[in-house]
Amino acid sequence: MCFYSQQYCSFVEPLILSSPLIIKEMFVLLQIDTLQKAAAALPVPEKISMWNLLEKGGFIMYPLYILLAAAIFVFTERLIAIRKASRIDENFMRIIRDNIITGNVSAARSLTKNTNNPVARMIDKGIQRIGKPIDAIEKSMENVGKLEMYQMEKNLSILSLIAGIAPMFGFLGTIIGMVQLFYGIASTGEYTLNTIAGGIYTKMITSGTGLIIGLIAYIAHNYLSTQIDKTVNKMEMASAEFMDILQEPTR
Repeated sequence: MCFYSQQYCSFVEPLILSSPLIIKEMFVLLQIDTLQKAAAALPVPEKISMWNLLEKGGFIMYPLYILLAAAIFVFTERLIAIRKASRIDENFMRIIRDNIITGNVSAARSLTKNTNNPVARMIDKGIQRIGKPIDAIEKSMENVGKLEMYQMEKNLSILSLIAGIAPMFGFLGTIIGMVQLFYGIASTGEYTLNTIAGGIYTKMITSGTGLIIGLIAYIAHNYLSTQIDKTVNKMEMASAEFMDILQEPTR
């Protein structure tokens, strides 16, 4: 019951009734403001680029860069050479067969001389030995095939070496970094969690980089070895076909 004037009571009474809601809204706004200030006060995580991260690996990263460059160079050079060696004309052996069966050995020899691949050089050696025993011809072609295979496999051992030593260089860098970290802690007496965690993660960069480079070199070596095996298989098929041609009667 209001003891004041009716106009005053009609103005004040709604305010009194709504005061709990006003207080509640003010409390919510105060909480939101507090949370926003707390979020703004939190430290923003430092963003670091991949290049800056690699720089933290220390001086041991430079030998790893050299190994990576060497692996890329050897893989590219060998891939081009092997693909060139495996490029064989589908009609090559058919033309050789027709020339030998018709007795036109000089035309067959000319074709092999003008074709630059391992199969042609192996067949050329067999044509040079025509008239000798089959075993002697086969042995001469086999020797040429071994030399051609050696040429294709040249420098593949470098990739195998990189696949083995790159992870070792990475582990060496991590060990050196850990020694430096703990020596610094022992000298200064600072062993906070941030110091230790920051030092460890930067020293693990060399291990990760070494493992990645070793994996790249290992995959590259296996891929090139597979391509060489395919080319050798083509050489063996051509050799067997040539030996069959020599045993066919001439026209």
